Amino acid sequence: MSAGCLNKNSLSIAMLLCAGLLLAGCSSDQSSDAGSYSGSVYTVKRGDTLYRISRVTGTSVKEIARLNGISSPYTIEVGQKLKVSGGAKTSTASRKTTTKSSTKTAAVTPSSAVPQSSWPPVGQRCWVWPANGKVILRYSTADGGNKGIDISAASGTPIYAAGAGKVVYVGNQLRGYGNLIMIKHNEEYITAYAHNDTMLVNNGQSVKAGQKIATMGSSDAASVRLHFQIRYRATAIDPLRYLPPQGSKPKC
Repeated sequence: MSAGCLNKNSLSIAMLLCAGLLLAGCSSDQSSDAGSYSGSVYTVKRGDTLYRISRVTGTSVKEIARLNGISSPYTIEVGQKLKVSGGAKTSTASRKTTTKSSTKTAAVTPSSAVPQSSWPPVGQRCWVWPANGKVILRYSTADGGNKGIDISAASGTPIYAAGAGKVVYVGNQLRGYGNLIMIKHNEEYITAYAHNDTMLVNNGQSVKAGQKIATMGSSDAASVRLHFQIRYRATAIDPLRYLPPQGSKPKC
């Protein structure tokens, strides 16, 4: 983890935020679908995406696509058997590890903890678009679904801070997210920016809304994109519900 400029308090915050992202990515792994993979073969189940499978098996999205001859838009089917090359020995072992990890990070609120009916009202806070491009993957509340939005554009496209705040994580230690930046806006909100190419901010740095923080890339992704999340009280909420129409300024 790149934590050179963080003090102990900020580092603790960053660790909790990272754990929250991991729990969100793995929350559906504790379902009744035990035994979905063993060794180097993963059997697709309902709600799976390549991103979820990547996080479960420890195999990058690019590698899964390559091993199985899957091309954009990376469609997979329930029951399909996929070759993986991650380090997980068995589904059971992985599940035990996940359970143990969840116990250690009990202070982190999982992504389903704040029900949609309790999400903050639209307009409570101003957000700006983190990048210009096409939304190729929307937010989903389904098990294993996308907990943010994915925006596609050309490599090197600027990525901007969606709001003013303090950078609490810059690194690539979270498998499945590539080069990742997280910004804390206050005690309730953080935003996450994944799969970056060049990262232009440092841990502990204060940023303004709309400030360029990175360039778009494909780190740990199958194509060039930005995976963007807004988290409210550690819960991933739908960014499209709170962002203004693309290309326009917020009205709040």
